[in-house]
Amino acid sequence: MRGAKSAKWVAGAIVVALAATACGSGDGGDDKGQKKGSGPAGYVSIDVGEPQKPLMPADTNEANGSYVIQSLFTQLLDFDAKGEIVYTNAESVDTEDSKTWTVKLKKGWKFHNGEDVTAKSYVDAWNWYANIKNNQQNSFWFSDIKGYADVHPEKGDPKSDAMSGLKVVDESTFTIELAERVPYFNYKLGYSTFAPMPKVFFDDPKAFGQKPVGNGPYEFEKWDHKKLIQVKAFEGYQGPNKAKNKGLQFKNYSTLEAAYKEVVSGNLDIIRQVGPTDLPKYKQDLGSGAIEQPYAAIQTLTPAFYTKTFKDIDPKVLQGLSMAIDRETITKTVLNNTRTPATSFTPPQVKGNQALDTDVFTYNPTKAKKLIKDGGGVPGNKFTIQYNSDGGHKEWVTAVCESIRKATGVDCVGDAKPDFATDLEARDNDEVKGMYRGGWVADYPVNVNFIKELYHSSAESNNGRFSNKEIDALMAKGDKAESLEEAVAAYQDVEKLLLEEMPSIPLWYYRINGGHGEAVGNVTVDFHGDIELTEVTVK
Repeated sequence: MRGAKSAKWVAGAIVVALAATACGSGDGGDDKGQKKGSGPAGYVSIDVGEPQKPLMPADTNEANGSYVIQSLFTQLLDFDAKGEIVYTNAESVDTEDSKTWTVKLKKGWKFHNGEDVTAKSYVDAWNWYANIKNNQQNSFWFSDIKGYADVHPEKGDPKSDAMSGLKVVDESTFTIELAERVPYFNYKLGYSTFAPMPKVFFDDPKAFGQKPVGNGPYEFEKWDHKKLIQVKAFEGYQGPNKAKNKGLQFKNYSTLEAAYKEVVSGNLDIIRQVGPTDLPKYKQDLGSGAIEQPYAAIQTLTPAFYTKTFKDIDPKVLQGLSMAIDRETITKTVLNNTRTPATSFTPPQVKGNQALDTDVFTYNPTKAKKLIKDGGGVPGNKFTIQYNSDGGHKEWVTAVCESIRKATGVDCVGDAKPDFATDLEARDNDEVKGMYRGGWVADYPVNVNFIKELYHSSAESNNGRFSNKEIDALMAKGDKAESLEEAVAAYQDVEKLLLEEMPSIPLWYYRINGGHGEAVGNVTVDFHGDIELTEVTVK
């Protein structure tokens, strides 16, 4: 994700308000001379909710934790505003056969504790991340590397502590041999889970997750759980995105509305997403500080295929439910024209996005009813949609349910969870009762990221537990393509099959509708929809 980014599950409309004790004037640090709204002088504050997991790159796959991880760690490469590769810690990443990749690091990079960032810093970290004993959410991302099965077997203990495909050549060079050719593998390296780790991490990973030492543009200062995380600019940072401010405060708010009020009143600098209640007026309130920009993310409704309701559901029923949703009206009214109705499983900003020749995403009550009937109906004629209530989702979930109810007679109700972390835990633990609202933002700008990472049978983020051997096989075929272009085309074929199986119901593409106060400037957004925090200046 942009200036670092990788987002993964997006909180949706985003998160929350700061406990009363955390908002207001800066929390901790030297307040002398600070501008209203920021924390310590020169710091920038932004609403970012409590991370789901400890602050470790391989155990973070949601937007809140990702924001913090990206400030603390820098991986080999990143992407510019157009989604093209920009080298950060890497001098080069080369391959002749898409199977063996040679990485050369830029010299002079340090971790925040002064340790050199070397080839071994990457290789040791990746081996640890991939090891099944360490139970990292993003271990699946290393499965392309030769020897992954030895450190992460499907059953039992690992046969090795190291993947045979990783070799340290010298202090600043290492090679990555993949089990099979993967033409887009270099793009995957832009995900922050591929960050390096200092030696201190391996001494006590659990403690490290509460007080991380990274190599990114900011270094950790403190974490007051469920209130605030604070980082300061790293003077020794060598990357192209060196901070133009003195530090950041990630503030946790309980509702989008509360965060918005803080921005308007000058007690918070930046809000990532304005909630539905304030969308009609935020441009007037914030003036030139208002932000509206599309980015590579999609909102879906995803059935939990392990539930009684959807375990053996006929895809025709899901197609019918899709056609019962009036996306055009809901995006224009409830969402105040801040979303674009989806016409595929991938957003327009990624390589391989295509126009699917279908009416499955078009509102048609008559055909919706027929498809649901032909498919045998929804068991019990009722289902639920799980969402996090701190993310501004209640309004549109209610509207979607009403649309389905009116069009088909199938009852639908929201199943609110108090916050994003609770929502994610329910998904991870297979506790979703019907469907859940899924919001996915690009880790890298290729269609694969919105298909394989969500719908492959073994994908960590496949929380609906969708499984289809034919689709898995087609993905494997795409991964062995001769070039990036051929791989992208192969995944376009996979997407056409997804339309027949309906592992989720695409709703709309995201646009960031956020803003900032008068105390900060130069607020820009990358292609993932993240605020480029290193670029923000304090007035």
